[in-house]
Amino acid sequence: MTVTTWNRLAGTAVLLDGFHALKHAVRFGAEVPVAVAVDREAALALADELAPDVRDTLAALLTEVPEATYTSLVPRPHPTAVAALAVRPSRAANLDKLAHLPRTTPVVVLDNPRNLGNAGAVIRLAAGFGATGVVTTGTLDPWHPTVVRGGAGLHFATAVERLAVAELPPGPLFALDPEGDDIRGVKLPDDAVLAFGSERSGLSAELRARADHLVALPMRPQVSSYNLATSVAMTLYHWSLGGA
Repeated sequence: MTVTTWNRLAGTAVLLDGFHALKHAVRFGAEVPVAVAVDREAALALADELAPDVRDTLAALLTEVPEATYTSLVPRPHPTAVAALAVRPSRAANLDKLAHLPRTTPVVVLDNPRNLGNAGAVIRLAAGFGATGVVTTGTLDPWHPTVVRGGAGLHFATAVERLAVAELPPGPLFALDPEGDDIRGVKLPDDAVLAFGSERSGLSAELRARADHLVALPMRPQVSSYNLATSVAMTLYHWSLGGA
């Protein structure tokens, strides 16, 4: 019955790949109709150690399956041998959250990102800082299984959607660019929209034209760039300090 349910939902549900993705999704209210583990007792022991707040919920969800069954359900086995399917949050609800004002935390925009793992790392960062959401432009699907894996299931802790530049949420748009003002002299308001260009080509012309402010991270001469997730982390940390 578990495999039948999995196969029925797999085309539309969000794959939670590994114990930590499942733990975070449950912690932040995801609806999880099916969850499996090769060693249920070991998974619950992990919960006892790392997530006692959701241990009882995981105990009710997890079904033990043979390793061959588990590996047939996932594209790449996780070291914890745990996997689950979750219902993707409502797009309408996410868009309402992103558009709502006044906003007490920024929205992060990844402008035409290319690397799935980088996008996942940014979503994990944004969730950690309590950002309102993460928006991607371009072709990358922010709910791709590799992105969800990189985000450790924390898509359910913030609003994650893909939008066109013209559809970005309201709020003053601060775009990261080497030609911008030093961010250390800029106060980032709580309702800011913080935009980061792609790993290869930087900001698109469309987003740059829409930006209200261009800001730059401090960087030693002759260093080409920071990793995307590092740039987001530095910017959110600067925002969290509350001052210029």
